[in-house]
Amino acid sequence: MKSILLREIKSFFGSPVGYLVMAVFLLLNGLFLWVFEGEYNILNSGFADMTPFFTIAPWILIFLIPAVTMRSFSDEKKQGTLELLLTKPLSLWQIVTGKFLGALLLIVLAVLPTLTYVYALWSLGMPTGNIDLGSTLGSYFGLLFLMGGYTAIGVFTSAMTENQIVAFISSVFLCFLFYFAFDGLAGFFPSAEGVIAALGMNSHFKSMGRGVIDTRDVLYFVSLSIAFLSFTVHQLKSIKN
Repeated sequence: MKSILLREIKSFFGSPVGYLVMAVFLLLNGLFLWVFEGEYNILNSGFADMTPFFTIAPWILIFLIPAVTMRSFSDEKKQGTLELLLTKPLSLWQIVTGKFLGALLLIVLAVLPTLTYVYALWSLGMPTGNIDLGSTLGSYFGLLFLMGGYTAIGVFTSAMTENQIVAFISSVFLCFLFYFAFDGLAGFFPSAEGVIAALGMNSHFKSMGRGVIDTRDVLYFVSLSIAFLSFTVHQLKSIKN
């Protein structure tokens, strides 16, 4: 698994992909939070609060993570190297997990510089340090698990096709479905609104953003990630056989 992970990292940073992903994520967030006028501009909100960042970040990542993961297995299929990869003395789970962790690590590296936003708000607060660190840290943990879910979905869709564009579109659709669609659907069924909303990522992400890490939220994201990684393993097993 370690060899696959290192291979993915070298692949990302041996080409413009890794740097482009980090630059796009930081640029878009920086523009929305500090430059563009509007509801997401932190300086105009009057509060030392990271809520705008945690509101727009999941939407940016819905497109950014599929752009990273779309080549995970699609490129291997297109180049004809997937069969060679499957003959390595590694289990399918090790191969899939290595691909998953490689993509997730790249996204984590893209998010890490946003910690400077927390420091900036800490310094700009009146008085200094007037920021809800509990809620902020909880939201960062929630974002980490959310990224894990997106990445698992992206790796799965990449294993389904050799066309990277198809993998990208499919991943964006599924990420959108699990992040937002259940909330929209819940509005049509008031009697079961809570149950339906709990099937989506958004309610669990918001719950962690309150600063309390509930095991139910953690289990949801872990289960979702494992489920899609299992689907990926099953897909590779069918190819191998």
